[in-house]
Amino acid sequence: MGNILKLIEQETEGKVFKSFKYCFDTVQMPHIVYEEQENTYIPLKDFAEDVHDPKSRDMRHEAEMRMKQPPIFQYFLDGSRKVYKIDDIQYDNKVFPIVSGQISVCCCKREMQDDGLHFKSFHNIEQEVYSTICLPVAANSEGVDDKIFFNNLALKIKALQNGGKIEKILYYPTKCVGNETLENKGIAKIQDEMVDCEKRIVARLTAKHLLTQDSYLIKDGTIQYRPMKSTDYKELVNIRNNYRRVVGVSKSFNPNLMKDKKGQSNAAAIANLPLFHRTPAYLWKPGEMFGDVHFAIWYVRIRDKRYSETPYSGILKLEKMLMTGKENEQGLSTEEIDMITANIINERNPVCYGSDARWANHLYPVYMTEAYCKSKFISDEYFINLF
Repeated sequence: MGNILKLIEQETEGKVFKSFKYCFDTVQMPHIVYEEQENTYIPLKDFAEDVHDPKSRDMRHEAEMRMKQPPIFQYFLDGSRKVYKIDDIQYDNKVFPIVSGQISVCCCKREMQDDGLHFKSFHNIEQEVYSTICLPVAANSEGVDDKIFFNNLALKIKALQNGGKIEKILYYPTKCVGNETLENKGIAKIQDEMVDCEKRIVARLTAKHLLTQDSYLIKDGTIQYRPMKSTDYKELVNIRNNYRRVVGVSKSFNPNLMKDKKGQSNAAAIANLPLFHRTPAYLWKPGEMFGDVHFAIWYVRIRDKRYSETPYSGILKLEKMLMTGKENEQGLSTEEIDMITANIINERNPVCYGSDARWANHLYPVYMTEAYCKSKFISDEYFINLF
């Protein structure tokens, strides 16, 4: 047993059982999510823009016009994590998994030449890269506050490593409901930690006044952050203003979760979007679950479906958080949504074809940011051997 696991065993009064160590993560491939999950449907009843036209909008001319102007997207944020099953540990005659993970969240900036139209450089400006261990909350054998106990344990592990890789100790609840598993609870905690890193970086960019009307950020994936119980930025409503110039861009999504006014799935309308067309932006009010923060959601096709592998290859889901009371009720201006969409279309080239199976749904600056994030990971073998 490694020194880290011996220390955990001693400090938490548990018993570690040697288990097969492996990485949970696999290669990502393009896919469609088919399950309906009707209880989470997003009804397309209210427009989130001032032009109330149910038909798709052709963005080709707008994109061509925007090519003559500096791109509005200058910052690109992506987070990645690798999660591992390390061992099992016993408390009170029950055995729990020890889960560990590497987290890498980076923000890159694209610099343009003085004319604003020609590329100059692309480099990282913000990052959080560290590793964590996730233990069952039952590991707190002292009965003190959980956060204090696990922070103290993290300090002891860092001292043992002499400044090594493991920086945080997280903890997961041990009560499972339905199909939940303890492993998935540990993975979810590490995922939440990665999301918190993303929120911290956006907060720092905002504090430095880097995000402006001429300088937006693309966040890879959704910005529909669910409230968390124990993180630094657990309430979305309290950090909403940080996202005024942030657009969430999702490569994969469940098309069945959108339904029309008749209650029917809108998946076919999304799949049949013509090239360079976008859907109307619709208002989503998720309610108290998201702290009463509202979103504008729409889709755009950036690649010809003749060259696609699935009906949704080449289609991106775009999200914008709504800021003011007026926006919450009426949405954004169609002019702003067109401007955002046209700039997204203009990010479609170059492509990462041959380097990533999801190339049709990738924007190259996001692909580069993701590649930079993953370059910070140590190998699976090296990481597992830390234990």
